[in-house]
Amino acid sequence: MTPGTADRPLMPIEDFEGLADAAPDHVRLEYVDGRVRTKDPLSVEDFEELERRAPETVRLEYINGKLEVKAMPDGNHSEIHMWLLEQCLHHRPDLRLHHERGVRTEAYRKGRARADGALVRRGHFKGHGEWSAANGVLMVVEITSHDRDTNQRDCIDKPVGYAAVDIPVYLLIDRDHNTVVVYSEPEDGRYQQKTSHSWGTPVELPEPLGFTLDTEELKDYAD
Repeated sequence: MTPGTADRPLMPIEDFEGLADAAPDHVRLEYVDGRVRTKDPLSVEDFEELERRAPETVRLEYINGKLEVKAMPDGNHSEIHMWLLEQCLHHRPDLRLHHERGVRTEAYRKGRARADGALVRRGHFKGHGEWSAANGVLMVVEITSHDRDTNQRDCIDKPVGYAAVDIPVYLLIDRDHNTVVVYSEPEDGRYQQKTSHSWGTPVELPEPLGFTLDTEELKDYAD
């Protein structure tokens, strides 16, 4: 973890003020300890309206009934995404890795996750709106950011949300520990299998993917 991560506000005060100004009248926001929170329970419909109005510098998610803010990607985050995109195209040219795709998650589709990557068959998202059902998503990807909520969000909450809607594989690229974690076999709202691999070692992706990632390049993005 980079120095100062634990103390870094998840949202700058300027971004919060822009979000608060854009929020619907009945959605009351507060800024506490560098985080944005809602004063009242937030429905999925209210979240979607808030997300539509949010400034371009703010990325919002709705996880476990709570409003969450995703950190903006830095250069290494973007390079890691491109590395994975190239790997997927090399092994499975019939698939497409979509960046920043909105996916409905959790039981009864009450969650809204902005996945760093969603791997689907070519043309799958044609005609979809901003938030897509998980049906047809073969793998979701999260690349951790150096913010203090990344462990709770990507390592605890996201596996539950993605497993609940039976996404076959969840790939977590953990920049704090330089590991690639593969979650698979969703059943009863939990992934039954979880394997962790150090950067530089081969990572086998289970069916319905069935190929192996060469992670040697990830060492170039250790920070």
